[in-house]
Amino acid sequence: MKIQYALPLAVAIGLGFGAVVHARTTTPPIYVVVEIDEITDANGFEALRQTADATALEVQFEDGRYFARTEKVTALDRSAPKFFALIAFDNMTRAKDFNDSMKNTTALRTKATKSRSFIVEGTSHWH
Repeated sequence: MKIQYALPLAVAIGLGFGAVVHARTTTPPIYVVVEIDEITDANGFEALRQTADATALEVQFEDGRYFARTEKVTALDRSAPKFFALIAFDNMTRAKDFNDSMKNTTALRTKATKSRSFIVEGTSHWH
């Protein structure tokens, strides 16, 4: 390659990479939220706890990231849930694929607890 083309090519590659990184970081994240308010079946909840490692693997498989997964929740008003999870995904498809793959775990959770899960569309910028 001639030297006169090397610098423009390097700049073009760098700009292209920068655009990809910028697009990835400005795309709003999608969050899956799980809240457990009450445990109605202690044995069922213990069985649900046993699925934690498999759930973590499924999160990784869908390129998700746990932001929170804890029973240590402090209420600011009213009452805090017994358990809270916040999982981030890059897009809605990944979040829905994760949810679809967790049908057995969701069935166990809804049978052993009073709980809910939902998807929240994030924002790409803090204002």
